[in-house]
Amino acid sequence: MYRKWMVLAIIVLIYLPVSIDATVLHVAIPTLSASLSLSANQMLWVIDIYSLVMAGLILPMGALGDRIGFKRLMLVGASIFGGASFMAAFANSALLLIIARAFLGLGAAMILPATLAGLRHTFLDEKQRNYALGIWGTVGGGGAAFGPLLGGFILEHFSWGTVFLINVPIILVVIVLTAWIVPQQKSDRQQALNLTQALVLVTAILLVTYAIKTAMHDFSIMMILLFIVGLGMLIGFVRHQLTSTSPMIDFNLFKHPVISTSIIMAMVAMIALVGFELLLSQELQFVYGYTPLEAGLFILPFMIAISIGGPFASFLMNRFGLKPVATLGMLMCAVSFFGLATTHFDTQHLQAWSWMAIMGVSVEIALLSSTAAIMSAVPPHKATAAGAIEGMAYELGAGLGIAIFGLLLSFFYARSILVPTHLPSDLIGTASSSVGEAVQLSRQLDPSLAHHLLDAASIAFTQSHSVVLGIAGSMFLILSVFVWWALSNQTDGNRRKSV
Repeated sequence: MYRKWMVLAIIVLIYLPVSIDATVLHVAIPTLSASLSLSANQMLWVIDIYSLVMAGLILPMGALGDRIGFKRLMLVGASIFGGASFMAAFANSALLLIIARAFLGLGAAMILPATLAGLRHTFLDEKQRNYALGIWGTVGGGGAAFGPLLGGFILEHFSWGTVFLINVPIILVVIVLTAWIVPQQKSDRQQALNLTQALVLVTAILLVTYAIKTAMHDFSIMMILLFIVGLGMLIGFVRHQLTSTSPMIDFNLFKHPVISTSIIMAMVAMIALVGFELLLSQELQFVYGYTPLEAGLFILPFMIAISIGGPFASFLMNRFGLKPVATLGMLMCAVSFFGLATTHFDTQHLQAWSWMAIMGVSVEIALLSSTAAIMSAVPPHKATAAGAIEGMAYELGAGLGIAIFGLLLSFFYARSILVPTHLPSDLIGTASSSVGEAVQLSRQLDPSLAHHLLDAASIAFTQSHSVVLGIAGSMFLILSVFVWWALSNQTDGNRRKSV
């Protein structure tokens, strides 16, 4: 009995830095931009390469765990994660930091399925397992939600590299405890790994994302070709999965309207969560001069609402059923985005916190609704495959949230900034790329010109931020109508039969 709970403690300890690293850099953007002279494109890659790599590798790493045992997978994943954390902490260029973050994603892709497999093998009693899963879920959601606050606290007292360096002692403790306490498992050498398929998927995602990001600033024939190649690889991947006898992703599950709709909900909810945190962290620091810690504290109502929204969402689903609650979650997200688009974050604090709290609860409703819908729609023997797909949708949504919100912001910022007339023509492109690059540029100019440039950049960023939030609200409004239409009436019918 004692060993069970020790294994749970080890799993929680290793899962915490994995979940925190998904969002901890959001408040570190200004500091990183200044320290490494990051362009807008490089900044987006530093943040979202972690989730994109993790999304593409999480399924085959789960299969690898079945093949070698979750203990070995956890040890290998923890070692890679620890080494990548050390590498990221001392990276002295954008390229090195991006590579380190990619390796962090690889380690995390091993750790996440290893922790779930560890819970499944350790807690054979269903009630105990549900309790352990509840703790696991709380750690994951809480870690991601409070990542910006932790990042702000660290940056208030230490250099940005400490954000990664704190992972190293945790990883060392986990490796020792895992080797000492966690029992060995039987391996299944016949388990297919699908590593080639995973590499095709990751490469396709990165090529498409790279082409779109780069084309926003430097449109060229090469970017078109890269996009076509990436898109072709994605299409080829899907076609292969549909005909393969051992597919990495069971696309037949998407034929069920409840499952396909729920996957879309999970992905879009993560896009909203991560994208909004990213934009708000930049505005608070670049425009209003908040410190990283102050920015993290400002976002606290959003984090708390996400953390405590689960019981509220469960009550609503038990009382009213899936379809109306899922639609309500999407609709509330739309309303909160529209409200935030018209809010001045530096003067209307109560209004901003109220809208953020509503959005946090809405996102949690969407996430919980999607999970409940998937688990109720699939047969028991398909539950693991469906859960793995949902986990991939979470990570892909996090990566896409950074990319989509960041690209939209860059697009509107470049078209709305009115650069000072006396700014040299060769510097206009830099000033128009992003507010971070404008801030870096202002340090090289005389005080008067720097002041005018910062004012222009702040106004353009605020206007662009409002436009992006308005677009997000419109998308969620459309999605709420789609969710109401797409979710099968059988869901509500089944609920009424079970009452």
